[in-house]
Amino acid sequence: MFPINVPNVLTLLRILLVPVLVVALLDQTPNGDLLAAVVFAVASLTDAIDGYLARSRQWVTTFGKLMDPVADKLLVIGALLTLVSLNRLAAWVAMVIIAREFTVTVLRIAATQQGLVISAGTFGKAKTILQVAMVFALILAGRGPVWVDVLVYATVAVTVLSGADYFFGLRRRLAAVRGEA
Repeated sequence: MFPINVPNVLTLLRILLVPVLVVALLDQTPNGDLLAAVVFAVASLTDAIDGYLARSRQWVTTFGKLMDPVADKLLVIGALLTLVSLNRLAAWVAMVIIAREFTVTVLRIAATQQGLVISAGTFGKAKTILQVAMVFALILAGRGPVWVDVLVYATVAVTVLSGADYFFGLRRRLAAVRGEA
């Protein structure tokens, strides 16, 4: 069992909202896109709120450290794959984003085995904001408007840059640790 606190409950809620988001997007119900947008917005807000509460109230738990990033990735990847299936997003865009998320997750695991924790930097935070904005725009506006295309390409660029930033930051930290040993 895990400690029951508000951040952990919000993380579980975010995970439970992923299938609701996918069904809302895929189902041919009236206002499905609006429902999907609301669900995605609520789920995205829970990420910001649970992180703030966990840090500010010292409610950080091992469960939260493990499951919060998993919930984030499930939400984004679920949305991306659904948007690809609806032809609202090019498959290569989704694959670049998913590959970056997978690679950084593997690097994080490797870093923790070396005793290192690399927190999210400016690029990582910008990447998250852009990914949320992009998914939200694709749900509501769909593919086609120029501003959505610009947002998609900006998101891909920042996603790749944030992955490179994480990789090189980890490399520097590992080199520093080896130099001190």
